[in-house]
Parts: sequence; structure tokens; C-alpha cells
Amino acid sequence: MRRALIVGIDYYQNITPLYGCVNDAHSVKAVLERHASGSINFDVKILTATGPQQLVERPVLRDAIEKLFTDGEPSVALLYFAGHGYIESTGGFLCCSDTKQGHDGLSLGEIIAFANKSKAKNKVIILDSCHSGVAGSSAIDRNFSEICEGMTILTASSAEQYASENNGSGVFTTLLVDALNGSACNLVGEVTPGSVYAHIDQSLGAWEQRPIFKTNVKSFVSLRQVQPPIALAELQRLAEFFPTSGYIFALDPSFEPKRNEGEELLPLPDPDNTSKFAILQRMNRVNLVVPVDAEHMYYAAMESKACRLTVLGEHYRSLVARKRI
Repeated sequence: MRRALIVGIDYYQNITPLYGCVNDAHSVKAVLERHASGSINFDVKILTATGPQQLVERPVLRDAIEKLFTDGEPSVALLYFAGHGYIESTGGFLCCSDTKQGHDGLSLGEIIAFANKSKAKNKVIILDSCHSGVAGSSAIDRNFSEICEGMTILTASSAEQYASENNGSGVFTTLLVDALNGSACNLVGEVTPGSVYAHIDQSLGAWEQRPIFKTNVKSFVSLRQVQPPIALAELQRLAEFFPTSGYIFALDPSFEPKRNEGEELLPLPDPDNTSKFAILQRMNRVNLVVPVDAEHMYYAAMESKACRLTVLGEHYRSLVARKRI
């Protein structure tokens, strides 16, 4: 069982309203509910504050977060929050619709306490709010984190920074949704918290808000499955084509199905070889394979040269050989 609580608060009774958080919450809900194949992913509950008739007040948010982390033993319990954040000497807070001064919001320390005590195998907290990078930090020394095994925290900005909006959406959440849609997937189509962070981190410059990533896990959980850039059956042929580390796969013109003018005297295409070459070319497009002493795979074949694995290719060949994928 995988469940997620998605929260977006635009309307505040006493402090400045926001304008993109509810839309961001719905975007995250839409991408997390199902895998790219259409199969069920997370069972999602969403709380949004859009106006005086639809609030997310502190008691409601606290109860929902407590239930997320303490009810049963889900394989993954995920919290996403978009709204105002507040920080002072005692720690950080998520601002609810009824927040007046910031410190009367919901304490991040209390949220982390719920998650630390949770029986969920994996706890994931994603915060698109100002100063959210303080989440998980020790109340005594912010240079240290106090998070239990199985917990991952991903925040839009550091404890000292604001979280920015652009074109009616949080900069962080835009990148988050992009990552979950496949920009951060590995070659088997899995999107993990680590790959999401890497995607967001790479997308933001040194002068922009800096995302924060804290984790205490033995292995990353997959947040979503998307269409992999290469078919699994083809990826698994790496160990067939390259049986040992450093192996050089010899090519010749029989691997290339096309002939240009003046190439009629070359050996005819061999159907078995052209089938293998098509897979090798797809491996080349995802940086698993490169030609040896040739600019393109086509010339490597037509000039009877070869191809070899990249560092990434060697990694995946090893995984296939050890039956890890």
C-alpha cells in the first residue's frame, strides 16, 4: 500500500495569499496517482485552501499528517506541501489557512516526530515552502539531522531561503513534476527521490534557491514508473553482446541494412546482424554504447570497426550479468 497526502494552500486569512500552490498540489496529485502505464501508484488524499469557504486549518492538517504516518504500515507514506513556511529560533513551521504569526502554524518538528515514529517502510516528505530546508534538523544544532531509517526529505530551499514562484507555479514543483513525468528516470523507468533531487539540483543555478535533500535509507524507493528510454528486453542483452568487462564488439558492413551509391560491392546485410545492430544503435542513443575509432555507429559498421560500452554501459552490463535487472 502506497499513500500520499497532498496539500496546497493559496488562501490565508491573516497573511499574504499565494496563487500557485493549489495548482501545484493538483499537478503533483495527477502525476503520483498513476504510473505512466496507467496502473495505480499512490492512493492520494488532497487538501487545498482556495478561499474563505475552503480552508486548511491547523487542526485539520495536523490530523491528516498524523494519520498519514501513524495509520497502519504502508510501504510508502508521502507528504507533499505547498504553501507558506516560517522559521524562527525554535524551528520551522508550515503555515495553515488560520496562521497569524507563523509560529502558530504546524511545527516541522512535530511532523518529523510523526514520521520518525511511523511504521511505514518508507517515509517521503516533499516541501515547497520558504525555509523548508530546516525540516529534519536537530533542534539543538541545525548542522545535524534527526531522521529515522527509511525517511527522505526533499525541500524547495534551504533554511535561510525563500521558495520562488514563476508563471503561477512553484519553481521547485515545476521541476518535481517534470522529474516524475520521466526526466529523472533511470534506464529501467524508475524515478527515485535521489534522481528527482539530482534533476532539480542540476536545473537550478548557484545563485537560485537551492533544494535540500536529506535521507536515511538502505535503498531508494521508486516514486513512479515511466516508459524507460530503452526496452528492458533490449537492456538485458548487454551481457550477451558484451560478455566481459572491456569487451569490444566487432562490426562489419553486414550489420548495416542500408547501402549508398558505390557501396554495392560490400557484403550484403545479414538479417541477424542488422537486428543486433538496431539494438546497439538504440543503446548508443542512451549512452550505453559508443563506436570505436568512428564518428557514428554507421561508419563503425561500414568501415569494419567496432563498438564498446561506456562507463554507464559497463554498470548496466554488470547489473544484467548479476541478474540485478
